[in-house]
Amino acid sequence: MKINWGTAIVIAFVCFISFIMYFVITMSTDSKYEHDLVIDDYYGQELQFQADLDHEENSKNLKSNVSFKKTNEGIVITFPEDLEIDKIKGKVFLYRPSNKQLDFETQISLSNHNLLIPDKRLLDGRWNIKVDWKYNTNSYLFKKEITY
Repeated sequence: MKINWGTAIVIAFVCFISFIMYFVITMSTDSKYEHDLVIDDYYGQELQFQADLDHEENSKNLKSNVSFKKTNEGIVITFPEDLEIDKIKGKVFLYRPSNKQLDFETQISLSNHNLLIPDKRLLDGRWNIKVDWKYNTNSYLFKKEITY
């Protein structure tokens, strides 16, 4: 059987369209290709965005901001030395972009100006750290991307 160039073009189009349809159907139905929003409460977080910007600006106005360092025991978060530790309240949230199940939050409870996030809770890789804290009536926010 002889195929002319018009029939060959139609066959090529049908094969190409079949491949694209297979690809689209596979990507939309296979659970390993699920693409969810990064966080569940995306719109609630968006409404909180301006308050976060204000809290970050408050942090920049401090004499010294929150800092962190990686040690063998984990991550040590250091709060400003000129503040009284019993008036510091808040939480630390560690977010793992690659795996939602590894995210965790811990309350700030200080005995000195350092807070230790234990090594056993952290896997190697990229983390986003967010320290949301209050001192007296002022709110502060420290955000940083770290590689552990």
